[in-house]
Amino acid sequence: MDGICLTELEEKEARSEVAMEGEQEDTVDKDTSSDEMIGITYGDVGITSLKCNVCKPVDKGEYVMVAHPTTEWVLGQIESVERKTNLSVEKAMEISMGEEVDIEETVIANIKVIGFRDHRGLLKTPGNPFRAGEKVYLAENGLIRDVLGLKKDENGAFVGKLRGHDIEVKLNINTIAQKHLSVLAKTGSGKSYTTGVIIEEMMKNEVTMVILDPHGEYSSLAKAGKVPENDFGVKARGYGDIITEFSPDPEINPGAKPLKFSFRNMKPRKILDMIGMNKTQTNVGALEGAMSRLAAAKGFYSISDVIRVLKENEEGNASSLISALDSLESKRIFAARGTRMDDIVREGKTTIITLKGTEPDVQAFVVDKLSTALFELRKRNKIPPMMMFAEEAHNFCPQRGKTESSEIFQTIASEGRKFGLGLGIITQRPAKVDKNVLSQCNTQVILKVTNPNDLKAIESSVEGLSKEMAEEVQRLSIGEAIVSGGGLSEPLFLEVRPRETQDGGSSIRVVG
Repeated sequence: MDGICLTELEEKEARSEVAMEGEQEDTVDKDTSSDEMIGITYGDVGITSLKCNVCKPVDKGEYVMVAHPTTEWVLGQIESVERKTNLSVEKAMEISMGEEVDIEETVIANIKVIGFRDHRGLLKTPGNPFRAGEKVYLAENGLIRDVLGLKKDENGAFVGKLRGHDIEVKLNINTIAQKHLSVLAKTGSGKSYTTGVIIEEMMKNEVTMVILDPHGEYSSLAKAGKVPENDFGVKARGYGDIITEFSPDPEINPGAKPLKFSFRNMKPRKILDMIGMNKTQTNVGALEGAMSRLAAAKGFYSISDVIRVLKENEEGNASSLISALDSLESKRIFAARGTRMDDIVREGKTTIITLKGTEPDVQAFVVDKLSTALFELRKRNKIPPMMMFAEEAHNFCPQRGKTESSEIFQTIASEGRKFGLGLGIITQRPAKVDKNVLSQCNTQVILKVTNPNDLKAIESSVEGLSKEMAEEVQRLSIGEAIVSGGGLSEPLFLEVRPRETQDGGSSIRVVG
């Protein structure tokens, strides 16, 4: 009896409600094919949820439409599907012994009501209940687009299509930049790939960007990928003409320009922190004296200049300090003149800060200095409005403990939107990211996540994510995501579009 319609059930299963069907014929669009009907509402019927029997195969997550007495079609989504049977333990044992047993069963769908658009274009839910016995249809694409706000001609970041439908999903780029973004996924679920899709869309729209890239995954955005024939209309393209790459270690990253910082802008106490020296008055005084003399004599100076002055100074024993400064100089991140910020931030262009091969302490320093400079310059309107993406963000703004950049990430998350500095948080460990930072990201792209702690962090930070959707996060396939915010009326399941560029985050094969 799989697929039985409610009108064929026993009288106790709401035959009287089905009798109302004839009264409602005028509410059903005559162009709607009866083949699209999946079932009929029954039982206690509310305004936010419905139940219907299922007389045609339908999947969890599918969109449906139901007529309402006071409005036209209302959009809903199937949250769960279950099969009810009269099979008892005793009858199951009979089957196991080879006996034939009649099984009565029906399939039931639980529907979440999404709503309809009123004459002002506002998304609303009905103010009074649906009627039992109402036919439930698979939703037409036009209604889905209208209710979910997925207009065909709307500009935005085309990140993919609604799962199971030929409907493009575009995120509002201004909303992403103004209210921050997070891309969350376990390792190997397509985190960097999907982030690349979003960045491609932003480059098309000439968004000014700086990408903090610890592993050198994003330099591949400059090169066209190998894109097979697809249903998304995506063709191979590279963005090398608008991308500039910098690195503290250009030898390991040969396509990058050298990234240097001016040593004269460093404070003595900060230098002592970096080199692991005690901030005694002797050490602080020796550094302050050497740096003051050099600033007065030549303006710009390097670490080697400071070392030379310390060696020339006959007061005190500075041998330990000199040795530590020699070690700092070997990291090659300081110079007499640092890289200019107007070379790093160029309106409408993208800059990748590649930290591949860079020691963790140097990475922490670079991220802190750049993030702070970007925020301060945006506050003074010295650089254009922009987005800063941070890959492996849990290393730069951890939930437990602090790094050099923890404070500036918290500041950008809470205040950056006021000054036109958007933040993109990319991580494989949401639970390890500062919750005060993650909760400020109002646009979320969530791929497969299975760690219980990470799932809890996602549930607490994503507005509008239902329990059913949160459970579905664990079962997402590669290339699928849940997208929330970004101008969308509610979280959606998405098939991520192919990348135009090469994927720099793909796993390396160990054997052929």
